Amino acid sequence: MENTASWVRRLVALAVDWAACSLVTLVLLGPGGYSNNPYSGWVTLGVFWLESAVGVALAGGSFGQLAARVRVLRLDGRPVPLLLALVRQLLVCLVIPPLVFRPDGRGLHDLAAGTAAFNLVAAKE
Repeated sequence: MENTASWVRRLVALAVDWAACSLVTLVLLGPGGYSNNPYSGWVTLGVFWLESAVGVALAGGSFGQLAARVRVLRLDGRPVPLLLALVRQLLVCLVIPPLVFRPDGRGLHDLAAGTAAFNLVAAKE
C-alpha cells in the first residue's frame, strides 16, 4: 500500500470538510443560533459525520477528501458500503482511532472497516 494518502492531504481534507460543515451548521441554525447555541459544535460534528460517511459511500470520499484528491476504498478495491462508512466515520469523529495508526498510514478506523485512504493521483509532497 505504497500509495496511501499522506498526512498533509488528510489534514487538508479534514480542514475543508470541517469548514464546509461549519457553514452548513451556520445556515441551519442561523448566525444567532450558531454563535449562541452551546450545542452548535455537536451539530457541526453530526453534519460532518453524515456528510463524510455518505460521501465515502457514494463518491469514495467526503467533500474535503475529494478536493484534496484522496479516495477511500476497501482493501479489495471495492467501494465502501454505507453502513460500513457510517461506522468508519463515527470512529473518525472519536478522534483517537485516526491518531493510532500502522506504518502504512491506516488508522484504527481503517483497520476496523477494512479500508484505506489512497491518493487519487500519485504526487510528490
